[in-house]
Amino acid sequence: MAMRETPSILPLSVQGLSFEADGKRLLDNVSFTLPKGGVTSIIGPNGAGKSLTLRLCHGLLAPCEGAVRWQAETGRRHAMVFQRPVMLRRSVRANILHTLGAVGMPDAQSRADRALERFGLAGLADRPARRMSGGEQQRLAIARAWALEPEVLFLDEPSSQLDPGATRQIEDVIAALAAEGMTILMTTHDLGQARRLSRRILFLNRGRLVEDSPTETFFAAPASSEARAFIAGDLLW
Repeated sequence: MAMRETPSILPLSVQGLSFEADGKRLLDNVSFTLPKGGVTSIIGPNGAGKSLTLRLCHGLLAPCEGAVRWQAETGRRHAMVFQRPVMLRRSVRANILHTLGAVGMPDAQSRADRALERFGLAGLADRPARRMSGGEQQRLAIARAWALEPEVLFLDEPSSQLDPGATRQIEDVIAALAAEGMTILMTTHDLGQARRLSRRILFLNRGRLVEDSPTETFFAAPASSEARAFIAGDLLW
């Protein structure tokens, strides 16, 4: 008898999302839909609410208003890689095994081995994770998330701390994951990166979603004065 496919958790519907802290409204009535496939980039100036949006979507924070709704509730099939991922005081392989063990994933050893091979880390498997370069640590963080077999991957500024060579490697990883069918929602301060990787742009400013459009449209003909100023490199107040 054929096994039934696990239903997709997508699309993700974000409805009227708002968040306040210390009496300040950091996110204000943000709504969008994340469809299946490709890379969507959230861009905007510092303090616009980019990373906050990812944390709310991933369920790390609860919104003050609004809702984050997945198409199907079939387990936690989304993972997040933070801007400064935490490396445990253990080997590269043990970092992946710890993550798999924490969620009770079966066949942890074989999953870890596949992740190490997939992300070019097999030769570093026994090295202390904290002694690796920034780019290697970022690849490990993505490998740990990938080993969980998420349908959706949230990436928070995946190359903000890296040199150009390491940034190119991470971009290649992201593009490959998207080509394999993974849905990626990422934040980035690098407009070139957003243009290279994304099929869609969400532009935030002061906690509001100002534009939601295809990447080519956004960069060729931004609809708002705020987006035009941001692309031109002007400060937004």
